[in-house]
Amino acid sequence: MKLQIVGKNMDVSQEVRDYVERKVGKLERHLPHILQGVVEVTRETTKSPQSRYVVQLTVIHGGTVLRSEEKSSDVYAAINNVVDVMDRRIGHYKGKLYERGRRGHAASVDTQAPRIVKDKKFVLRAVSAEEAAEQMESLGHDFFLFINDRNDLVSLLYRRKDGDYGLIESELPETGD
Repeated sequence: MKLQIVGKNMDVSQEVRDYVERKVGKLERHLPHILQGVVEVTRETTKSPQSRYVVQLTVIHGGTVLRSEEKSSDVYAAINNVVDVMDRRIGHYKGKLYERGRRGHAASVDTQAPRIVKDKKFVLRAVSAEEAAEQMESLGHDFFLFINDRNDLVSLLYRRKDGDYGLIESELPETGD
C-alpha cells in the first residue's frame, strides 16, 4: 500500500509517522491489495481539548474509496480510533462484496422480488456538479442527488465501478400544444 501522511497546522514527527504506518499497515490483513492510503493529521486550535487532533484516513481499494475521521485530545488516541473505525468500515465493505457475490448465485434459486426497506426524504439544494462530488465524498456515499445550478434540473451524481463519476440529468417533458 502506498501511504501518504500529511500534517495540517503541525509537523508530523517521525515517531507519529512510524506509529501511523504500523497501525494502518494492519488494515491490509483484512483487505489485501489496498492501492493507496492517505492519513491527514490536523491540529486544531479549539477550546475543547477533546477535539484538539483530527485524523482523517482515506483508503482506496479498486474503485472504492473508504473514509473515516476521528477527533481526540491525544494524537495517538485519534490514530487508534480512526483505524478502529476504518476496520469496521472494511468489514462492512467486505460483507457487501460477499453478499453481492452470493446474490448472483441465489438469484437463480430465489425469485422473490426486492422490497423497499427504507424511505428517506431530504431537501435538494442547488449546487455545481463539483460541489456535489465533494459532498458525496465527504459523506462516504456512492451517489448524490441534487439540483444542478447550471441548468436547475434534478441531477444524480454516482461513482462508477472504475472509480470515476457519472452524472444523470433529468429532462423536462415536452409540451405538445
